[in-house]
Amino acid sequence: MAEVVGNYWLYFLVGRFPHGPLGGLALTLVLASCGLLLALPFGLLLGLARVSPWRWLRWPVTTLVFVVRGTPLLMVVFWAYFFLPSVTGIHTGQFSTMLMALVLFDSCYLAEIVRAGIRGLPRGQTESARSLGLPWLATMRLVILPQALRHMLPSLVNQFISTIKETSLGYIIGLAEVSFVATQINTLVFIYPTYIYLTLALTYFVLCFSLSRFSFWLEHRSARQTRRGVLVMVTQ
Repeated sequence: MAEVVGNYWLYFLVGRFPHGPLGGLALTLVLASCGLLLALPFGLLLGLARVSPWRWLRWPVTTLVFVVRGTPLLMVVFWAYFFLPSVTGIHTGQFSTMLMALVLFDSCYLAEIVRAGIRGLPRGQTESARSLGLPWLATMRLVILPQALRHMLPSLVNQFISTIKETSLGYIIGLAEVSFVATQINTLVFIYPTYIYLTLALTYFVLCFSLSRFSFWLEHRSARQTRRGVLVMVTQ
């Protein structure tokens, strides 16, 4: 086992980098981070459309969100990797394909997080802003979203945890993320499969558990700030 760790730990972490493309755990984190960051503005727009007063905008976006949320990510990856090139004639690499699938998938989940964050605020704030003459978009931008985004931070961290685990589906299309690299190491040294996959499981657990504790801390911090704000309003 010590020989496996000594020979393959760097491959497990970064793949063949710098002598080849980035892979392993580093690629998993890069892919998850890029997927969530790129999905955030789309999720924000879709979430605003979900709560907008215009039916012509709200209904198509609601249909899109429900369809994507009701479809396994594996199917989205297959569509992006096999169906789109057959239609457009443009073949994308494994990383680009997985990134597009994650952006689409996460955007629809983030849309529901945004919608819940907006709906969770007192309705009187929107009514007060509108009574002052602010249009709906200005009300969302200046009054509602700054407060809602702060309350959404724990949910965004939880979505990042889900995205990290979702990157393992890149294995299906040959993307050299950490699960794919672990399988390659197991193929090279087949006598240690238990240790290799246990290491993989512990890696995912440490990452996700650490982020979940951070999300728990953010949630409690937000709750304390809310209680403090309510107390200040009552004393005044």
